[in-house]
Amino acid sequence: MNPTAPLPLFRQVVQDDWIDYNGHLSEAYYVLVFGFATDALMDASGLDADYRTRTDCSLYTVEAHVRYLDEVPRGSRLAVRTTVLGAAAKKLRILHEMYRCDASGDPTGDPVATEELFALHVDQNQGGAVPFPDATHARLAALAAPAPDWAGRGIRPVGA
Repeated sequence: MNPTAPLPLFRQVVQDDWIDYNGHLSEAYYVLVFGFATDALMDASGLDADYRTRTDCSLYTVEAHVRYLDEVPRGSRLAVRTTVLGAAAKKLRILHEMYRCDASGDPTGDPVATEELFALHVDQNQGGAVPFPDATHARLAALAAPAPDWAGRGIRPVGA
């Protein structure tokens, strides 16, 4: 684990069975792709499968906010850019931005969806949040970047 290396983009191709009755990516599968991107962040920060097996600790999402910004058609190539917005002893706030990709796999245009997550580092045996290992906390803290203007907002009230 290189503490100064940037996070790689997570890439995924939309599967045929992820398409809904409107002919676009179903809302549940946006979240699935974001979940895969969270897994990639965990791998890149030292919370990989070996760590989880060895320690019985894992990252648990306790709050999420998804914005569906554009339709994603069948067969689309997607890339997810992950940004750490903050890391405390036991807590993590991250942001995923999903983009369509060109044939070379590079993101194009504006995001088609975003997800903001608040997660806890949980010891599954104790059933509660515990501090991140020092190296993992340092890696996550080193990745922290400012939040975009839209981050941290909730759902708008009806009529707003």
